[in-house]
Amino acid sequence: MQFDITDYDNLPFEGAKLALYLGDQLAVILRDDKPDLVFADHWDLPGGGREGAETPLACALRECREELGLVVPENAVIWGRKFWEGALAKWFFVAQMPQGAAEDVIFGDEGQKWALMEESRFLDHPKAVPVFQERLAIWIAERT
Repeated sequence: MQFDITDYDNLPFEGAKLALYLGDQLAVILRDDKPDLVFADHWDLPGGGREGAETPLACALRECREELGLVVPENAVIWGRKFWEGALAKWFFVAQMPQGAAEDVIFGDEGQKWALMEESRFLDHPKAVPVFQERLAIWIAERT
C-alpha cells in the first residue's frame, strides 16, 4: 500500500490520533464515563496530547503504546494529515498491522476497555467521537 502522509511542518500542534487497523478491524477504546470528560463513555481511537518536542507521528505512536501496549512501527503508518480545530492543529494517522497483533494488546489505565470494531460500525456508531468518525471517513474516501 502506498504511503500518503503529509510532511510535518514543524509548527506547534496539540496532539495526534491513530486509527489502527488490526487486520480489517479498528482498535478502539471506550472512554471513561466521567461527567467532566468531553465525550465521556464514547468510543475513541488511541492518541492524545503532545509531550515535549515530539513529532506528530511520534506522539501518536507513543500514545498507542501507552494506551494499548502496542509498538506500532513507523512503516505500518499509511496515511496522515493535519487538521485544524480552531487555532489548534491536531494530527490524524492511519496504520495497518496484522490481526494477530491484537493478542499483544496490554490495555493501559485510560478508558474502560478496548475492542476491535468494524470500520463501518465505528463510522455509524452513535457513541463514537464525531470528529474522528469524520477524519476516518476522509481517509476512506481517499483510499477508495
